[in-house]
Amino acid sequence: MPPVEKDAHWPAVVDMAKPKQKPLTRSDSMRKLTIAAFLITLLLFFSLAWSPRDFLTRRLAADLIARSGAFKTPQSFWMQTGVLSNKDYLSPEYLAMQRKGWISATAAPCPANLAPPPCWDVALTPSGVETIRSLVTPADAEKSSFSIPAARRDLVAITGVSKQGSLADVEFLWKWTPLNELGAALYSGDTRYRSTVSLRDYDDGWRLLQSNHFGQDMDDALKNSEPAQ
Repeated sequence: MPPVEKDAHWPAVVDMAKPKQKPLTRSDSMRKLTIAAFLITLLLFFSLAWSPRDFLTRRLAADLIARSGAFKTPQSFWMQTGVLSNKDYLSPEYLAMQRKGWISATAAPCPANLAPPPCWDVALTPSGVETIRSLVTPADAEKSSFSIPAARRDLVAITGVSKQGSLADVEFLWKWTPLNELGAALYSGDTRYRSTVSLRDYDDGWRLLQSNHFGQDMDDALKNSEPAQ
């Protein structure tokens, strides 16, 4: 078979099909670096100008509530023995301790500041002493009244955010988490409570109100809590 003669123009055809890319000049490189630097500066500007607290989301509201000092403060029970009024003796906390067998009481004359009668002389039972002893300091154990940390609040959910200008109301659910055996007897972890707290948009973002001038602060929000239906 005779050899195939190559077209003299064949290499030129190949060169036309695959044109070579024009190398970047120094000015092109500087232009791209300038654009990249501008974009980076722009991103930094917006990241510094905008704070995560500028936008009131449910996530931000949950974080502000959970970190609030009033919300994080443990619930303490003021335990008192000795002569109590009938109202105190029949309170839900003392009734719960009666059911647990931690206290006993006998009728007693009422001091002038506890009238009207009846009054009760309340004492810890051996079971009550055993339960309370590990929850207080030795010095408090000798007193007739002392404070016992019993439970903490845990945020369950944010159920609503209502904004009007620079003010907002946030509705949330929370529950008690007992810290010890006494807390478990006094504060049920199954009950959910509904509260509403007010927030305000400041120059550095949204914050919980520290007073009741424009809404309800956290202290009042917790005081006015109601069991969720």
